[in-house]
Amino acid sequence: MRSRMAGVVAAVVLLAACSTGETSTSPERPDAGPSVEASPPGSAATGHGHDAGAPPVRSRPLRRGERIVDVTMPAAYTPSAPGSGTDDYRCFLLDPKVASDSFLTGVDVAPGDPDVVHHVILFRVPPDQVEAAEAVDAKAPGQGWTCFGGSGLESAGASLENAPWLGAWAPGGGESILAEDIGIPVEAGSRIVMQVHYNLLAGSKPDRSSARLRIADGSRDLDALETTLLPAPVELPCRPGREAPLCDREAAVLDVMNRFGMRAGQVVAGLQLLCGSGGGPRPGRTQSCTRTVEEAATVRAAAGHMHLLGRRISIELNPGTADARTLLDIPVWNFDDQGTRALARPARIRAGDRLKVTCTHDQGLRDLLPAFDGQPERYVVWGEGTTDEMCLGIVLVTRP
Repeated sequence: MRSRMAGVVAAVVLLAACSTGETSTSPERPDAGPSVEASPPGSAATGHGHDAGAPPVRSRPLRRGERIVDVTMPAAYTPSAPGSGTDDYRCFLLDPKVASDSFLTGVDVAPGDPDVVHHVILFRVPPDQVEAAEAVDAKAPGQGWTCFGGSGLESAGASLENAPWLGAWAPGGGESILAEDIGIPVEAGSRIVMQVHYNLLAGSKPDRSSARLRIADGSRDLDALETTLLPAPVELPCRPGREAPLCDREAAVLDVMNRFGMRAGQVVAGLQLLCGSGGGPRPGRTQSCTRTVEEAATVRAAAGHMHLLGRRISIELNPGTADARTLLDIPVWNFDDQGTRALARPARIRAGDRLKVTCTHDQGLRDLLPAFDGQPERYVVWGEGTTDEMCLGIVLVTRP
């Protein structure tokens, strides 16, 4: 049952997750720390929670056998949020012109306008899915297509166990370079979907985001890097004594569905099933989800993702046992520092082991952050908007 639910939730959670992606910071060696110089979070964030003053990241020299491939949105796109929302998710189909099987070994995503770009995620589209992707692109008016709840191409191998991610940008992210012994396979003739989440709290401006890819020959003896996603429910009630129409959970879920579509409600319900909350939602500041590992792997790095009400996030391996290990612990969440943390000592996991993600959110942050000015308090569930919330653990693994 749990395995089947992973597939169900994957279709509606996987590509919607606003995450730093799998290559934000990776180890140069298995026992090393982060391999890139990440932009430090600024002391003065803008009203929508982004750091406006971080210096640019210096590009690292190419290593032996690497070459650069640039992909850019064909033209500037001016975002527009549907309905009463303030968020626009737009997907763009790009051609990296990879003529032979290759490995991606690094990514440097450049948001065109950081004032409106909440995140950028790059997804691989294998050759047998290119025709379907082109059909989706051609059917939608204008440049790209709306992609709330996913890229619209979930059949292209979507899975919580092996997400089709190539890389990403989020606040605090910079150029990412994988370790010398790992790469992400990219088949000849593949395409890339660039998903851009636009947050329009600061207004709507034209954007033309791009990415610089490091590509290595597919004949190299590299271990394939995969991404495993660990989502958990968000069930954050209003504070005692605060009354508003959206403090009712059912009304809050309907509001998320109105802004992001029916699948937004399916995510909320699916996470309850995936995480074993058979008795229904359990409102509270802290939520968690434990999932059984299906295949042996080695964890190389980990990351977490929440939005502006996040306080703390952690990922544990086999919690409550003699061989328990903490893979990620961010005791003070900083929205403007979402880089991936390389493990100083890789963690070997076996089939049957358990991974647990735990998130704590705080409604009190509404009183402190400009993004919530003028917004009434609400019961917060998993949602794709900047002022909604998520709880997502990310572990980057290689397989035996």
